Order: sequence, then structure tokens, then C-alpha cells
Amino acid sequence: MLVSMTDLTKYNGEKCILGHVELHIENKDKIGILGVNGIGKSTLLKMIAGVENYQGKISYQKDIHINYLPQTPHYDENDSVMETVYKQIDTKDVHDFEIKAQLGKFGILDENQKIKELSGGQLKRVALAIALIKPCDLLILDEPTNHLDNGMIEYLEKFLIKWSKGLLMVTHDRYFLERVVNRIIEIDHGQIYKYEANYSKYLELKQVRLETQLSSQRKRKLFLKKELEWVRAGVQARTTKSKDRLQRFEELSKVKDVEVNGKVEMIHTFSRLGKKTIELHEISKSFGQKKLFDEFSYMFKQHDRIGILGDNGTGKSTLLNILTGNLKSDTGYVEIGETVRFGYFKQGYDDLPMNKRVIDYIQEISNDFKVEGQGLSAKDMLERFLFDARLQHTPISRLSGGERRRLYLLRVLMMMPNILVLDEPTNDLDIDTLNILEDYLDNFEGIIITVSHDRYFLDRICDGLLILQNQHLRYVNGGYSQNLDTSTKEEKEKSQGALAYKQSKQKKIKMTYMEKKEFEEIEDVIMNLETNLNQIEEQMNGVTDFKEIDELSRQRDDLQKQIDEKNERYLYLLELQEQIDNQ
Repeated sequence: MLVSMTDLTKYNGEKCILGHVELHIENKDKIGILGVNGIGKSTLLKMIAGVENYQGKISYQKDIHINYLPQTPHYDENDSVMETVYKQIDTKDVHDFEIKAQLGKFGILDENQKIKELSGGQLKRVALAIALIKPCDLLILDEPTNHLDNGMIEYLEKFLIKWSKGLLMVTHDRYFLERVVNRIIEIDHGQIYKYEANYSKYLELKQVRLETQLSSQRKRKLFLKKELEWVRAGVQARTTKSKDRLQRFEELSKVKDVEVNGKVEMIHTFSRLGKKTIELHEISKSFGQKKLFDEFSYMFKQHDRIGILGDNGTGKSTLLNILTGNLKSDTGYVEIGETVRFGYFKQGYDDLPMNKRVIDYIQEISNDFKVEGQGLSAKDMLERFLFDARLQHTPISRLSGGERRRLYLLRVLMMMPNILVLDEPTNDLDIDTLNILEDYLDNFEGIIITVSHDRYFLDRICDGLLILQNQHLRYVNGGYSQNLDTSTKEEKEKSQGALAYKQSKQKKIKMTYMEKKEFEEIEDVIMNLETNLNQIEEQMNGVTDFKEIDELSRQRDDLQKQIDEKNERYLYLLELQEQIDNQ
């Protein structure tokens, strides 16, 4: 066994990140860690890597070597890339040419460049190269695909598939989870759930777990309802049986309900888009002697879903800035229709005012927002995006990376765009939020233009691609996997999950207006019926007239029948709501 964790506990202030959990990592385990943003995924990695304190016990295999890739690496900014590598690894085990080769695979070609001159993405790639160069027994990776282009991601995926030692990683790359991992650990409200599965099997097993838990919860609540009636009626004789029943009631009353993570409620807003959208007329762009693309023309159609592909540095973000009018092309021109309203979801956090409170940032857009005819305040909008009262009054600087991305996304959507421009939208978003975002994009009525390294996302969303390659820009039909010439037949078959989902997606289950109204009111109806029943039963205790007793008995039986029917209906509506929530 590589690592064994017993009674592992971690608090962040008053919030329980992990509560008395056990986890064991065996040699050759390839584990993916899942959970919503802020749940403690990165914290768990840090604890195992030995850079975060905790309560409980972590035991390690004797002489174990662990390589850890943090989400945001930090090195001496005055060191060169090569000096940084030398400080991190024992050079007697690795030759210079091996180091340079690995750096080159991640697009780091100048080993003498200073750390302070690197972008955040380049720094992450240097750290990833270091983690893979160093021999180790356990490789710990925190969002390894962030800032990698698709070619690098494919190289990393093949490397990890062949990896024969222990692997523990946090990632939102669903193809990684499908093809690389053999175990999944889900963190949920301080507890961990273990699945001997890849991603698709995990989804099945998680659904079974949730359905079982919720079914048990419903049964417990109905049982407690009956037991509560018995307790309130009073116990005439405190027999051993009665005492046991009371004890059982008290124990069941202490059982916590299943905690279900809140889901982001996407805002369905749209400004009318006219026939004229964006037209590119023979545009070219160079930076100094480096040509990015030359004389490219394209006319965007009203419902285009376009992904932009290319290696790092080929000009993907530059192209987005030209499309949105933030940058001029060297030759040619861009025509933008009068009705066009851009929503530009940029890659970084440069535009976020870190000292500003979350609610102030959103109120800058509006404090009176209309969604589907309903007036919503900034507070309401933030709650839809899982920012509770505490987080709303928190400075942006104190949010996690995923929370900042979610906040930025909310602001973009509040601008009511009809053309969504997304630059690496999946970075730092948890998988649950990604699924909801993808569902939203499925129903978005305007144009979507995205740069993304997330292969599943591209397959799910895009109907066409703009490919930047060899200083040339070209358009092709289809998504990522359909245009992946280098894939084997087997790899292409494994990539069909997103495509199949997109093609065979059934109409979503919804409650009718009357069902929603009934669901909102049914608990009150049941309580009123039970009150009436209690009143009838009290009346019967003081009545001696046979006819009156007969009439009251008839009323009691009728009320009991109504209560039973309403309870059955309530269970049906609960199950229907669960199906809707789990779509």
C-alpha cells in the first residue's frame, strides 16, 4: 500500500472539508477526485503531498517518492527554467537531454528564459514537465490539463495511460477520467464516496447511490411521521417495548437528511440577433516576423457553434479579439451586424477587481434583472449561481479559482449576449457546473465561438471548427473527434460519448404548471387533513349517540383515505423532482 489515511479530518474555519474519512491508495491505482468547486479536492491533494496540515493519520510506504503538481506552482522568479528544474530534481538520475526533451514536449523551448518572464500557462507547463521527469512512486496532479493545447493533452493522456505507478489527480477532463483512471473518489459534504470505475461507470453508480439514499430518506420521514403521532398521543404504560420504540424514534430523528449539492441555475436571456452577424473578409494577422494566418474569409450563420483549435501561440485568443473588434487585422476587414451583442468570457482573471465585494461586482451590471418575465435582484442572481449571503459580501480575492470563473460567467450572461465568445470556458469549473453550462449552450439561440482544450466540451458543443495550423486558418465541419486524423479507430470509438449524447439527447423531463403548484402546496394540504382527522377523533371520544358516532367514523375514514392518497402523490412528485434534478 502506497498511502493509508485513517480518521482524516480537516476544517476551513467552521466549514468541515473532510470529516473522519478513510482512504487507501494502492500501487497502480489511478484515481480521479471529483466534487464541486470549493469542496476540498485540492486540499486533499495537498494533505497527501505533505504541504497542508490535518487531523488524523496518514501513513506512507517506506521510502516512497511523491511528485506533486500544484494547481498554481510557485518558483524563484529570478531563476531560469533550467535552474528551476535542477532545484526540483536529482540530476544524477536524469540527463540534460531528457530534461530538454520533456520541456519541449510541453512547449518550453528556451530553457534559459527567466521564470518571471513566463506566463501562468507556461509556468504550469514547466511544473508539469518537472513532475513527469522525476522518478516517483505516486504522481499527484492538480488540474494538469489547464493551459495545455490539445496536442499536449493527448501526449499527457497517452503518458498516463502507460504510467505503471500510483496516480492521484483532480481534473475536469472527462476523457481523462474515462480513459485513464480505474478509481474515482467523490468528495461530498465532508465525506468521500469510492467507486471502482472510470467516468461513465461512475455516473451510473452515483445515480444508484443517490436514488438509494433518497429512497431511504423518504421512507424514514414517513415512518417518523407515524411515530411522531404515536409519541404525541402519549404512552399509557411505559413498558420495555414502549421505551424501545421511543429510543428508536429519537435515534431516527437524529439522522441527517441526504445533503444534495446546489446546482447553478443558468440564466436564459437573449437579445435578438439579426440576419447580419459577423463577416470576415480576407483577414490576416502577424506579430513582427511571425505570421498567424493569411487572407481568411468566413460568414457566421445565426446558429453557428464554432470551436477554434490550434497549438499554444498560434493565435487563437488573437482571433477572438479580432472577431469581437478589440483588435484590428493587418489586412482585410471585419463586419459586425448592428444587432450583435457580444458576451466575452475571457481566459484569465485580469478584469476581476480583486478588492471589490462579489455583490458590488454584479450590481455594476444591474440590480433589477429580468429573466423570463421575472424581476430578480443582484442577490437573487448570485444565489442562482451558488453564492450565498456569506460569499456575496466576500472580496473577490478570497474566492477559489472555480468560484471566480463562475462569478465571471454570471456577469457575462447578465449582459444578455446573442453571440457568446468563450476563451477556455472549462478551466477551473467543476464537472457538475460544466454539464449545466453545456445544457445551457445546447439551448442558446445565438452564435457560440469557443477556444477550448476540453475535448469532450468541443465534441458536445461544436458543429464546426476553425483550425489554426502552419500559419494557416481553415474551416471544417464537425467536432473535435470527427476531425482528429491522428486518432486510432479505437480512440475514435472511445470519443463518441459526447457525440452520442448530443445526437440522442431526449427531451428533458419537466413538471407541468399544475404539478409544480401541487408540489408547492401538498405538504400544507396533508397537514390540514391530519389536523382535521385529529379533531374528528377528539370529537368521537365524547360522543355516545350511535348515529353521530357512525357519521364521525365515516368522516374519519374518508379523511384517512385522502391522507393516504396525498402521501402517495407526494412520493410520486418527490421522485419526479429528483429525476428532474439529476438530468
